[in-house]
Amino acid sequence: MKKGPVFCSSGQWPDHPGDGSRRPGLRTRQSSISSTFQGRDIFSPAGAHLAAGWDFKLVGPDVPQLVRLTQKTSTATDKGIAGDIIALDDPFGSLVTDIPGDEFKKLGYNLGDKLRIEINKKSLTLPYVKTFMDVPVGDSLLFIDSRDHVSIAVNQGNYSKKFKVEPPGAIFIPRKGAPLKEK
Repeated sequence: MKKGPVFCSSGQWPDHPGDGSRRPGLRTRQSSISSTFQGRDIFSPAGAHLAAGWDFKLVGPDVPQLVRLTQKTSTATDKGIAGDIIALDDPFGSLVTDIPGDEFKKLGYNLGDKLRIEINKKSLTLPYVKTFMDVPVGDSLLFIDSRDHVSIAVNQGNYSKKFKVEPPGAIFIPRKGAPLKEK
């Protein structure tokens, strides 16, 4: 089993996938380890044991060098923000973007505004709203999701299936009042 890092910072013990928590002496769930629920099967028990005061060395050996991946981020210009569709919020099919809510708000839009945006070079108009209930059932919307990123959805529907859009994809949102032209 591949082992990932666990580290101590400010007295807290965050753990990560493949953290070696199945080493002898660190008790985990008696059931088998799922290939999709490592958070439940490995990390939650490991975190609980660390929080209970178990010795950190039981988790596994020190990792001398962590490799940090650089995450692609949206790009703001005087014309607007170009970003990427990075995920779907399953099972609902909402498009999750890499555009932070704070950066979007700098574009000058207010709740209730209709935005002309581009998704994969196709132009569309969406209302910027706070919640799904702000639009009729079946209508599309642009909102700031619980991760504080711009998301696109259909109220009580699946945006990805309805409009055949999946990640990876491109999104461009112009500044309020600017024409819909990237760069």
